[in-house]
Amino acid sequence: MAVVFIPTLLQDLTGGLSKIEASGATIRDLIAALDQLHPGLAARLTEDDRLRPNISVAVDGEISPLGLLEKVSPTSEVHFLTAIKGGRQSCEEDCLSG
Repeated sequence: MAVVFIPTLLQDLTGGLSKIEASGATIRDLIAALDQLHPGLAARLTEDDRLRPNISVAVDGEISPLGLLEKVSPTSEVHFLTAIKGGRQSCEEDCLSG
């Protein structure tokens, strides 16, 4: 089974677990399996049959451009990564205000 690393912000749904073993041939399958074990995970990771805009997935150390379609092997390590918000305003906003 693949080892899935759960972000801190989602650990409230896993009873505090930071990693879970689950099986699936794709990220979509893996999320379905995780949701069976810990209901609510799928809703927090996906939206309109794709990963939420603020979520990325890395399989075996590589950020996947395929999202839910990315293949997963039984020995894979999967990380769900949440985007970090904040930072500097764009020049367009800065330049127009001053």
